[in-house]
Amino acid sequence: MKYKTILPIVLLTIVQTFRPAGAGPTTKPASAKPNAFFALCMDTHDAKKRNLAQQAEMLKELGYDGAGHLWLKNIPERLKTLDAAGLKLFHVYMRVNIKSGNKRPYDPKIKEVVKLLKGRKTALVLLVGGLKPSDPKGDPRAVELVGQIADLAAKSSLDVILYPHTGDWLQNVGDAVRIAKKVNRPNVGAMFNLCHWLKAERGKDLEKTLKAAAPYLKGVSIHGADTAAEIASRKGKWIQPLGSGSFDVGGLLKTLKDLGYTGPVGLQCYGLRGDAADHLARSIAAWRKLRGRLDK
Repeated sequence: MKYKTILPIVLLTIVQTFRPAGAGPTTKPASAKPNAFFALCMDTHDAKKRNLAQQAEMLKELGYDGAGHLWLKNIPERLKTLDAAGLKLFHVYMRVNIKSGNKRPYDPKIKEVVKLLKGRKTALVLLVGGLKPSDPKGDPRAVELVGQIADLAAKSSLDVILYPHTGDWLQNVGDAVRIAKKVNRPNVGAMFNLCHWLKAERGKDLEKTLKAAAPYLKGVSIHGADTAAEIASRKGKWIQPLGSGSFDVGGLLKTLKDLGYTGPVGLQCYGLRGDAADHLARSIAAWRKLRGRLDK
């Protein structure tokens, strides 16, 4: 009886130990902490115009795990203020231009930033433009540039995440997955952004999209929203505080959980006006309710 009890534990340990790198999301053990929850773009339209220290303190008081940071400026100050609040910098966003002949396809400051982020497990999140959306002619140049950035990131043990963005060359989740496959590095993956999936892909085939992305999924962003059809007809609102709108965010999170996604989840706040503390408080209250339902 003793050996029958021990054997399953030994087998499970062996499976987890030899699980290949880059093999997709890790299934969350029952006792694991839920997905970390952080805010991004919370400062772009904040009526209070908080500085970085004030933003960090606000996020700490509300119960967020950290923040994302747009572009490569002010990284040292962002790190200092988040560190002081005991929070994490989850994402740093940057642009890449794959247009032929472009002598500066991305900001060379990334070399300095990568050194600053060493050991922090912050992800570099790439918005890729320069050609018409989803044009496969851009694949070779995209693979080359993403590979360069991935090699830089690897020196500091950082991930690189491809961010689908409406109107950019890399616009759809499928574009991000395709390039991640071609780059073929364990630190390169894709992101699912609810806002851009609703806009660019009209809310089609959610489960199919997530299943295809699952082996490469390293990031997710959510928010409150109406359905893609309502948004397209201009009867619905796009980015809203979490808990608002007719789109089933709970269903999205359930699908991610079923697929084994255990990574962080970002709250998209771009364009939300008024005092950021107000909509952030609403959103984290809604997040806790959604998490509570999932945990049950």
